[in-house]
Amino acid sequence: MILNHKKAYRLCKKLGLLQKKPDKKVKYPRRLAQNRVVTGPNQLWQMDIKYGYIHGYDRFFFIFDMIDVFDRCVVGYHLGASCSAKEICATVKQALQQRIQPGETPPILRTDNGPQFLSHAFAEMCLDEKAPLIHERIPPKTPNMNAYIESFHSILERDVYSKMYFETFEEAYESVTEYIRFYNERRFHGSLKRLSPNQYHAAWRAGQLEEVKISL
Repeated sequence: MILNHKKAYRLCKKLGLLQKKPDKKVKYPRRLAQNRVVTGPNQLWQMDIKYGYIHGYDRFFFIFDMIDVFDRCVVGYHLGASCSAKEICATVKQALQQRIQPGETPPILRTDNGPQFLSHAFAEMCLDEKAPLIHERIPPKTPNMNAYIESFHSILERDVYSKMYFETFEEAYESVTEYIRFYNERRFHGSLKRLSPNQYHAAWRAGQLEEVKISL
């Protein structure tokens, strides 16, 4: 008897041996990054993941970080031997609690198409009924649309990764944490009127800056 897959399907269906088809999951809709005009802090955060190398263990470590496009502050980051979607979601939530006051509109989150940002955990965080977030993803091969976080990562590579020889994870985490503190508090930016990101943010809050518009 010749039995192909179609006949096998009909026989199993007639005998009631077929399993119930799983419910189709609705995928989180993809929202492409748009050209935007940023006029203040906490309107647009760019996010990405970068890895570094631990020479003493011959292993990599990861940093996930977020930068505010307006004032260039690194508003939150995660350092670890892994960088899962769960860890990223926890970091984003912590940054939102620290930077966003009750009643304020949360920022738009812009990422690339990394698997952590396409995960169900990240989608569920953005679709939270109590605090929904807008998540937009840049098209493939367009790092210029995430230019601010890419620029910070190039600075981190130049000033820390390429100059340091890390024997342990603790050394790497301490060096990166100290540099982010320096970057936010003391590193002057020509595009920020020769102020550090924290100083620029404080000046904006105090109404000491003229109207600023950043088009991207």
